[in-house]
Amino acid sequence: MIENDVYKKYGDIINLPHHVSTKRGHMSIHDRAAQFSPFAALTGHSEAINETGRYTDSKILLDESKKNELDGKIKNILDRINDFPKIKVTYFVKDKYKDGGEYISKEVNVVKVDSYNRVIVTETGERIHFDDVYDIL
Repeated sequence: MIENDVYKKYGDIINLPHHVSTKRGHMSIHDRAAQFSPFAALTGHSEAINETGRYTDSKILLDESKKNELDGKIKNILDRINDFPKIKVTYFVKDKYKDGGEYISKEVNVVKVDSYNRVIVTETGERIHFDDVYDIL
């Protein structure tokens, strides 16, 4: 019964061949899918939310005894600088976008200790400021 109703309404076009335009080329599947993709009215909104929710650490202020301990370790590195000593250093890296940052620990070969600028220069050229160093092993 339903089939007869459909055939009565659309019987004149049911068996016609699929129309192919002579004026416009065939749209690729990629372009066709793009027209149905969701519209991002707030571009960058989700990135901003993720950035706000990202945690950063505060820089730890060292007491005098810890500073003296680190000064002794840096002096020890300076005494062995010709051997390009390998150390494990934990230091603070300030975040580019928000207050705070993170502590990074890595093994590095030291090529120079610049006491005037108060930096440790690694084999890769990285410069670690004395004030950012938390520990040296």
